Amino acid sequence: MSLSEKRLEDILLAAEWYDSEQEGLGSEFIAEVIRVLDSLAVNPLLNRRRHPLKDIRWQYPNRFPYRVIYEVINEENVVIVAAVLHAARDERVWRERVKKLEE
Repeated sequence: MSLSEKRLEDILLAAEWYDSEQEGLGSEFIAEVIRVLDSLAVNPLLNRRRHPLKDIRWQYPNRFPYRVIYEVINEENVVIVAAVLHAARDERVWRERVKKLEE
């Protein structure tokens, strides 16, 4: 599993916002994202493929309108988290994040 500092920043920014809305909610968000990441480590192919050329998939945390968007690289047995974004964000945002994985 590969999770860059920028993806950690995605998670922490969302957690800060949730804490500003209700104390402790940010911690619950982080715990839920960790649950998703743990499940990806066990079975990254569980969710359907969302990209025509790459093995891009996503999973929604329970209770929170976010997507953990990731790429599965089967040859290397690696999962790379491309983004942790609000589900209502424009598709272009996660597609740009996926492009940046190539750089």
